[in-house]
Amino acid sequence: MTSTPEVAPATTPSSPAGDADAHDLSALGYDQQLHRSLGKFASFAAGFSFVSILTTIFQLFGLGFGFGGPAFFWTWPIVYAGQFLVALCFAEIAARYPISGAIYQWSRRMGGEVVGWFGGWFMMIAQVVTAAAAAIALQVVLPSIWIGFQIIGDDPTLTTTSGAANAVLLGSVLLVVVTAINCVGVRWMSRVNSIGVVCELVGVVAVILALFTHAQRGPDVVFDTGVPGQQPGYIWAFIVSGLMAAYVMVGFGSAGELAEETRDPRRVAPRTIRMALTVSAIGGGLMLLGTLMAAPTLDEQLATGGLPYVLDSVLGSFWGKVLLADVAVAIFICTLAIQTACSRLMFSMARDGRLPFSAQLSHVNSRTGTPILPSILIGVLCIGILLVNVGNSAIFATLASVCIILIYLAYLAVTGPMLYRRFQGWPHRGGRDNPTVDAGGRKLFSLGRFGIVVNALAVLYGALMVINLAWPRAEVFDPAGEMPILRWAGPICIVATVLVGIACYPRGKEHPRPVSTNPSA
Repeated sequence: MTSTPEVAPATTPSSPAGDADAHDLSALGYDQQLHRSLGKFASFAAGFSFVSILTTIFQLFGLGFGFGGPAFFWTWPIVYAGQFLVALCFAEIAARYPISGAIYQWSRRMGGEVVGWFGGWFMMIAQVVTAAAAAIALQVVLPSIWIGFQIIGDDPTLTTTSGAANAVLLGSVLLVVVTAINCVGVRWMSRVNSIGVVCELVGVVAVILALFTHAQRGPDVVFDTGVPGQQPGYIWAFIVSGLMAAYVMVGFGSAGELAEETRDPRRVAPRTIRMALTVSAIGGGLMLLGTLMAAPTLDEQLATGGLPYVLDSVLGSFWGKVLLADVAVAIFICTLAIQTACSRLMFSMARDGRLPFSAQLSHVNSRTGTPILPSILIGVLCIGILLVNVGNSAIFATLASVCIILIYLAYLAVTGPMLYRRFQGWPHRGGRDNPTVDAGGRKLFSLGRFGIVVNALAVLYGALMVINLAWPRAEVFDPAGEMPILRWAGPICIVATVLVGIACYPRGKEHPRPVSTNPSA
C-alpha cells in the first residue's frame, strides 16, 4: 500500500461562498482539491441521470410485466416508498458529511473503518458493472435507428454472436467518450450531463403524452394480474416482478458523491438526493401506466417487445426513431454519471490510502481539478467486463443483476450503523464530527423525532430487498436453463466480492484521518 500523498489545494475562483465551503471541508479533515463549480441543477442531474428512467424502463419493462402482468405496476410505488426512506437517511447524513465518496465516507463515520471500507468496496464494484451494463444498452437502440450502427455481422439481437460483439464495440466507444469528458474536467461533465438531462426530461414528457393520448384502455388496467394471476401463487410472481423497479431506482445518492464539487453542499445535496428519486419515480410511474394503457395487446408480445414495441405501434417508424435517439442520449448521460460517481468514490478511498496505488489514484490534475487516473481505470475495467458478453450474454445479464445486490448492501452499510448510532444519540448530541448547523448557523436537514422509525424501516426494507434480489431463481438468473449454477449467482458473487475485499483490505495500516464513532466526541 502507498501512503496518501499531500496534494496542494487546486486554484479555484475566490468567493465568500467558495471559501466557506472550503473551510467547511477543511474542518472535516480534507483540503479543497477538486474544483467546486456545480450548482443545484447539476447536483440534481447527477442523481437523475444515474437512475435514468428512460434508459432503464426502456430495457426492463418486459421483466416486470412478464412476471407480474399489468398489476406489476404496484411494485413501482412500493419500491419508491422503500427507497425514499433510504433517501431520507442519506439526505440527513449528506448534510453533515458533504465529502466525495459518499457511501464510503458515511458508512465509516457511522460504523467504523472496516464497515466503511467494505461499504465503499461494494459500491465501487457495483458501479463499475453498472456502467458497463448501461453502455451495452446502446446495442438495443442504435441499430434500430440506423442499421449502419450494426458494424459487426447483420443480426443486432443482443443474445446472438454478432449482436453481442457489436454491443461490445458500441459500448467501448461510449466508454472512451465519457472517460475523455471526465478527464477534461467537472465543468464539461456538468454541462454535458445537464444538457443530456434536459433532453431526457423532454423525452420522458413526450413519451408520457404520446402514450396517454393513444390509450386503448383505462387506468384500471393496473388491477389486471394477467396470465400470472390465473395461476396459484400470484404473490410470488408479484414479488419477482418487483425486481424491475429495484433495478431502476438506485444511484439517487450521486449528489453526495459530488459534494466537494458542489456549492453549498450541506443544503443542496440533501434536497437533490430526495428530488432525483422523486422526479424519477413520478416520471417512471406515468411511463409505466401509459405503456399499459396504450399497448395494443397485453400478452407475450408486450412482455418481449416492451416499451419499444408500444412506441412503435403508437408513433410509427419516424417519431419512434426520434424517441429512440433520445433514449440513446439518456444511455450516454447515464453511463457518464455512473462513471463520474465511481471515480469520485475511488478518489476518496485512495486519498485516505485505502486502495492499492493510492498515491496515483488520488492525484488531482491542477488544471482540470479532477482525478484523471480513476476515470481511465474505470473505463478500462468496464470495457473488460463488456468482453464477458461475447459468446455468453447470460453471464453478463447475471452480473448486471448481481451488481444491484451490491448497491443495496452498500446502502445497508450506511443505514444499518446509522440506526445503531441513533440509539446512542446521533445526530442530536452534536460534537466535533456531528454538526447540527452549517457554517452560517442554519439548521441542517434532520428527521427529528421520526429518525429512528424512518431509519429502522429503511434497514428492514434494504434487508428484504437484498434477500429478494439474491434469491436463487432460475427464471431470473438462468432463463435458458443452460447454466444451473447461475441461479446461485447472487450468493456466490457476494461471497466472492467479500473474499476479494478481505484480500485487498489495508490491514495493519492506520487511517490518516481517523474518525470517532462516539456521538459525543
